[in-house]
Amino acid sequence: MINKIKKLFLLIATFSLVLTSHSIAADKHKFKMAASWGGGPLMEIGAKAFATNVDKMSNGRIQIEVFPAGTLGPGLKVSETVKNGVADMGHTWMGYDWGKDKTTVLFGGYAGSSDTEKMLHWLYRGGGVEMQAEFRDQKFGLISMPLFVRTAEVFLHSRKPVKSLDDLNGLKLRTAGAWLEISKGMGASPVTMPGGEVYTALERGTIDATEWGTLWENITPGFDKVTKYVIIPGVHQPTAPFELVINKKAWGKLSDADKQLIKDAAFITTMDSWLTIGDEDAKALEYFKSKGNEIIELDAEVQYAGREAGLKWAEGVAKENAYFKKVLDHQNEYFSRWKDSGKYRNVKVR
Repeated sequence: MINKIKKLFLLIATFSLVLTSHSIAADKHKFKMAASWGGGPLMEIGAKAFATNVDKMSNGRIQIEVFPAGTLGPGLKVSETVKNGVADMGHTWMGYDWGKDKTTVLFGGYAGSSDTEKMLHWLYRGGGVEMQAEFRDQKFGLISMPLFVRTAEVFLHSRKPVKSLDDLNGLKLRTAGAWLEISKGMGASPVTMPGGEVYTALERGTIDATEWGTLWENITPGFDKVTKYVIIPGVHQPTAPFELVINKKAWGKLSDADKQLIKDAAFITTMDSWLTIGDEDAKALEYFKSKGNEIIELDAEVQYAGREAGLKWAEGVAKENAYFKKVLDHQNEYFSRWKDSGKYRNVKVR
C-alpha cells in the first residue's frame, strides 16, 4: 500500500513538473507594432489581421498592439523605428529602404519582377524567404519575413489622361522605390511621400498622379474624388510583397515554438491577403466606373517599355551591388523554370 502511495505521489509530482515546464515555456508577451499606413486594407487585412491571428494561435498569450503611421515614427522609416527599439515589430514595404540598399526592391517588387503567383512560389518554395531573412539580418540587423502581398497595382490615378509614352513626359507622379529612378528615365517627374499625404497633394494639384495599391485597395483613400482617370495595369509593380520586421531583442524573448507561431501567422495572413485582394479587385473596376472615373489601358508599348526599363535598371544595379546581384541571379534562375508554365497551366479559351 505504501509503495502504491509513493508511486501516486511520484506520478503527481511528475505531472506537476510537466505543467510547470509548459507554463514557463508558454510565456506571455505584449508587443508594439509600427505600421507604414494609417488604415485601409494594408492595415485591416495586413497588420491588424496578423495581430489577430497571433492572438488566436497563441490563445491570447501573445498580444500585438498596432500603431498607425506617424504614431511611433515616420511611415517611411518603420525599419528604423523597429531597429531602435521604439517598436518591437513593424509592418512595412521593404522597398522604402531602397536608398540604403537597392536590394530591398527585389523582395518588395519592381518593374522587372514576375507576377505574384511566381513571386509567392519563389519566396515560399524557392528559398526567397530564407534569402530575405539573411539579407535583412546582415544589412539591417532585423528579423524579416513576408507579411501581406498584392497583385499588380493600378498604374496611376491621374488628373490627366495617360496612355502613351509621350503622356509620361513631365508628369508629376507620386511613387516609391525603383520606379523613382526608372520613371524619371522615361520622362516623368516623380516624387515620394507617405500614403497619408497623397490625397491632399492630388487635390491641390501638387502632383498630377499617384500609384498606391490595387483597384480595391485604392477605394479607401478616395482617389476617385480627386482624379478622373484610372490607368491600368501596374507595369511599375507587377507584384508587391510586404514585410514584417522584428527587433532582435524582442525576437530573442520568444521560445522556438512561438517563433514558429509568428512565422505561421505571417504566412496565413499573407496568403489570405492575396486571395482577398484578388476577389475584391474583381468588383472594384465597376466601382470606379460608377464614380465617373474613366478607365484607360496603357498602350502595349508602354507596358513593354516599363518592364524593359526595369530589367535594364536591375542589370545596372547588379554591376555595383554584389548582394543585389546575388538575389537577382537567384530569382532569375528560379523564374527561368517557369518559362513554359503558360503552356501547361493555362487552357486557351475563345
